[in-house]
Amino acid sequence: MATNARRRVFAGARARALRLRLELSQPAMARRLGISVSYLSQLESDDRPMTNAVLIAFAREFPRDWADIDPDEEASLLAQAADAVSDPTVAGAPVSDDVLRRAVKQQPLLARRLVAVHAAYRRSQEQVTTLDDAFESGAKDGNPLPWEEVRDWFHNEGNYIDAIDRCAESVAAEIGDSRGSSRTGIEHRLREQHGVTIKWSRTGAPAKALRRFDAASRELAIDHSLPPESHLFLLAHQLMRLEIEETISSVVQGAGLRSQEAFQLLSVGLSNYAAGALLMPYADFRLAARGMRHDIDELRQCFGVSFEQACHRLSTLQRPGVSGIPFFFCRVDMAGNITKRHSATRLQFARFGGACPLWIVHEAVAIPDRILVQLAETPDGVRYMSMAKGLVKPSGSYSRPSRRYAVALGCEIEHASDFVYGDALDLDGARSATPIGVSCRICPRENCDQRAFPPAGRSIVVDPDERAIVPYAFR
Repeated sequence: MATNARRRVFAGARARALRLRLELSQPAMARRLGISVSYLSQLESDDRPMTNAVLIAFAREFPRDWADIDPDEEASLLAQAADAVSDPTVAGAPVSDDVLRRAVKQQPLLARRLVAVHAAYRRSQEQVTTLDDAFESGAKDGNPLPWEEVRDWFHNEGNYIDAIDRCAESVAAEIGDSRGSSRTGIEHRLREQHGVTIKWSRTGAPAKALRRFDAASRELAIDHSLPPESHLFLLAHQLMRLEIEETISSVVQGAGLRSQEAFQLLSVGLSNYAAGALLMPYADFRLAARGMRHDIDELRQCFGVSFEQACHRLSTLQRPGVSGIPFFFCRVDMAGNITKRHSATRLQFARFGGACPLWIVHEAVAIPDRILVQLAETPDGVRYMSMAKGLVKPSGSYSRPSRRYAVALGCEIEHASDFVYGDALDLDGARSATPIGVSCRICPRENCDQRAFPPAGRSIVVDPDERAIVPYAFR
């Protein structure tokens, strides 16, 4: 009898926990894995071990959740190798499960080398993106500006700050409103527990503050010309600054930022985060979003918030064990600059400069108060459903131009059943998706009529006797 036989892998608890976290039924999970419901049930109950074929299926469908499935070296290596050979950004014929199993079994050193090379490739792609970002930003000495540093800090934290979120949820429960916190409840708590007097100021000079708090007199002045949802958010911001000042300070001090300005900006950003969490408490908001299939207009009316606030909050629902759908979210101004961004999906934004001009968000900026939807495909072959809406934020004065921008929210097509905006899209059509990229400088597409720059590291070819829409090719 062979002494090096592979140990049987039982991972039922892990498989069930993953399914529940993704809120998939057993039939839905079984369909994605290509197995029967009864077989999946047996796996989850540990009545049957994981076969190599099932391990590969899990690794391919859930690469971020399954690579470290088991300490058994062969099982882990099989999952990692399946992820490597399934990378859609690497051209070549698909590798069958049987070939992959034999490679791991017979050539484990070669398989480990494949995994290592793939990991190095991914790191190099991330470095190219970072270099493109630095080129676009013009940052000196590689040091980001304070606001860039804070934005990247939120992104690296997954746009979810657990300590802040749970504190806000507790305050919302104490205020006692059924969903979120009402203006009356927040004003009462500010007045009774913090001695704050609220003053509604009129629009004046162009540089007038939207919110101003005098700590000595305990007077909070808010611009009266703002819409009701903005009033509510500014009240919530001030309440949370007072309620959880120590928690915010602790998070800021542990952030490891470079400059005092960055620390101050992060403090403000965390207060804004807390305000959104107070108005849209995690558990209630997540449950309502699922029930409404993430219909933003329904959600904003239910919680008394703005369209943008509801979109932004959806991008923060990443609490471990009870996460929401992995969304990407961004805000784009009239010049195409991305002024807010976060992605819990594989789609990553250019950290500086604009987004791909083929993305629907640019059209939405020019068409306010209308929701546009799009099916897009990135160069790695992943398809995304997205909605975008142009918004106008009135200034309250003729002398102050209104702010115009668009917000976009989207997810991968596997979540189509939970995203109402995907209902009218042909998700499987061969030519139904718009081919988009991240940035022209790192986009490999050769036949894009909207290309602004050739990709970095590629040589351009100019034929003086032939002119296409883009006056060069590259190789």
